[in-house]
Amino acid sequence: MAAKLSGGGGGKYHVEQNSEINVTPFVDIMLVLLIIFMVAAPLATVSIEVKLPTAAAEPQENPPTPVFISIQNDGGVFIGDNRTTVGEIGDNLRYLIRTRNPEEERIFIRADQTTRYGDFMQVMNALQDNGFYSVALVGEDNAPE
Repeated sequence: MAAKLSGGGGGKYHVEQNSEINVTPFVDIMLVLLIIFMVAAPLATVSIEVKLPTAAAEPQENPPTPVFISIQNDGGVFIGDNRTTVGEIGDNLRYLIRTRNPEEERIFIRADQTTRYGDFMQVMNALQDNGFYSVALVGEDNAPE
């Protein structure tokens, strides 16, 4: 037995096409969402009145570009991309940040994993001797993926 589902002609197995849209599920969903928003809206409002003052803060200037010191495993020292020596670090940094205060400047140190501790401490001592006290050590992020 087979049924004829579409096409012309009458007969025992003729099914007419239904062109009406059933909106009942749509209305049910809308009513549920309306009730949720009606319950949640009063919870999102603050019931304590406070008259806040107006803020008249001046726009802040962009932070200065960071200064990186890199120490290679053979003891080579770089400020940014320029090679320097431990003895010249202070003068080179002062020239690089000539408009900023050395005591407030943060210096970022990048060192190779196999760098000798003595080379690292020479750079740290040179920074402290020249008034650069804010030092940050840069490491590679090892966050799990």
